[in-house]
Amino acid sequence: MELLLSTHTVYRSSFLGHRPENFPVRRIPARRNLKTARISSASSVNEGQLLNLKLNSSALEQLDIERGVCIPFRKYTPETVRNKVLESQGAILSLIGRGVEIVWSLGFYYSTLVYDFLVGRDEEVVPFRARQLRNLLCDLGPSFIKAGQVLANRPDIIREDYMNELCILQDDVPSFPNKVAFNIIEEELGQPLETVFSKISSSTIAAASLGQVYRATLRATGEEVAIKVQRPEIEPIIYRDLFLFRTLASFLNGISLQKLGCNAELIVDEFGEKLLEELDYTLEARNIEDFLENFKGDPTVKIPRVYKQLSGSRVLVMEWIDGIRCTNPQAIKDAGLDIDGFLTIGVSAALRQLLEFGLFHGDPHPGNIFAMRDGRIAYVDFGNVAQLSQQNKQILIDAVVHAVNEDYAEMANDFTRLGFLASGTDVTPIVPALESIWQNSSGKGLSDFNFRSVTGKFNQLVYQYPIRIPERFSLVIRSLLTQEGICFTLKPEFKFLEVAYPYVAKRLLTDPNPALRERLIQVLFKDGLFQWKRLENLIVLAKENVAKMSSNPALQGKQMELSREMQVQKKLDLTDTIKDGARLFLVDAGIRRQLLLALTEDSKLHIDELVDVYKLLDDQIDIPSVAVEVARGFPSVAREAMLSWSASVLSDR
Repeated sequence: MELLLSTHTVYRSSFLGHRPENFPVRRIPARRNLKTARISSASSVNEGQLLNLKLNSSALEQLDIERGVCIPFRKYTPETVRNKVLESQGAILSLIGRGVEIVWSLGFYYSTLVYDFLVGRDEEVVPFRARQLRNLLCDLGPSFIKAGQVLANRPDIIREDYMNELCILQDDVPSFPNKVAFNIIEEELGQPLETVFSKISSSTIAAASLGQVYRATLRATGEEVAIKVQRPEIEPIIYRDLFLFRTLASFLNGISLQKLGCNAELIVDEFGEKLLEELDYTLEARNIEDFLENFKGDPTVKIPRVYKQLSGSRVLVMEWIDGIRCTNPQAIKDAGLDIDGFLTIGVSAALRQLLEFGLFHGDPHPGNIFAMRDGRIAYVDFGNVAQLSQQNKQILIDAVVHAVNEDYAEMANDFTRLGFLASGTDVTPIVPALESIWQNSSGKGLSDFNFRSVTGKFNQLVYQYPIRIPERFSLVIRSLLTQEGICFTLKPEFKFLEVAYPYVAKRLLTDPNPALRERLIQVLFKDGLFQWKRLENLIVLAKENVAKMSSNPALQGKQMELSREMQVQKKLDLTDTIKDGARLFLVDAGIRRQLLLALTEDSKLHIDELVDVYKLLDDQIDIPSVAVEVARGFPSVAREAMLSWSASVLSDR
């Protein structure tokens, strides 16, 4: 395997990429890990034990620190996997047999790559070898199919032509026999199929790496449902393969640190943690409930209901979604739906998942997204769901702000904070590359900007520097690329950012979250100067988002059914923003000074700019209502201003 990494890295004849050997990576002391933090309060733990714990921070704890979360109970840990695999003599023999099978299959495939290189035909046979790899992964079973699906979204590990071939594994996986599937369903239900279902499809609706789906009708209510059933005897296979993966990874840590800037074990732990989560359908049921809660009251999004009383760890019964496949533009038009309106809903729903909830669908391919006949967007299959911490969401917003302000040094630091670069890495060589990628992509304007072109350039960047794409962000990239591809299918001239920017602008202007208020100030001020044009652009874009959402067909006839709090806004509500702005002006001397300078910079009063902003908001704001709201908050603001003034006076003394 080491030869595979080194030989094919140098000659670019395999599916692995190249990084400069002399790229500076500074080693830093191990950080205080979460286990230490939990134990340090116990009086029985001495200082030597604590030091030992600090020096032995596990890959999983590094992941927790990187993600900004702490998970007290896990389905996956290396110890759990090892204990399950080595629990009996028979299991050990099975492990040895499986190891021989894997080594033989992968070894033979590797020998063909070496032969191709020696005879000088390595590049010309890449399409064939990529197909051969996909078929090999299918033959090796669900763990390897899943690994192939993950590699299809990891440009930091595998080259693009192999990635494109492995993408087929996301849609085209062989199914297992109906009889086996029906037996599993009956075991989970504890009763015959015909007792619960009056009808069930004779063939699978869809097949994936871990399970397959049938359509059925509930006998008791006549409701149409989807039944997702897990592949037979899959759990011991998964545990056995994860043990072998991690054992191999322990021998590749040195190479992985050099090429990716992280331990190979950490990559396996990311993969294993996500894989075992997908294996437990009770967790998927919980994901569905979380999505239902997040989109509660949103009249533009449909999430299927889950029948928990009929579901278990191997079977999941959900509401059947009778929608139109979102890659069929003619069928959507025939249903009387507006393509532009549907795309606006889809992009807004995706951005809400990513930037608002921090819980997003990790596999939004065309088979998992549907257009409902009433204009809503519907999601299915919630096994592959990823979560971003509040910290990660704020760093992402920081990255957007730094991109707007063209602060590429801070963008590079954002990469470190998000886990793309190891802590302590010198980011100086990366800054010019980021500047080149962003300016080349955004300099042409929104009409030519798309995520695929940016991702292609970023893929080249990860081959040149020790960048590792964390699993959750590989899902973010995959999610955005897949949904942008769906948008292009429905409308080839569609511009993703023309919908995404208005959503982001509206959030920056209206969200009362203090962190977003801070980012808004960073956007509006550059080098100490107020950016009037940016403010006007933000208002125009935010108004555009409100107009598109409020006029969408999915909302027609639904507004009367919704409570006042849940209705989609028909105007840009800046009441809270104006109140917060007035408070900052009175309380924060720095902001007050900057705003006064903004009105008088270049030795002139900027009355025309104020008038332009007012004209943009004239039809959006009810001045008397806003004045009443500001007046109501005036006593508390005045008190805060007095306290701030008295504190400054005392500090001067």
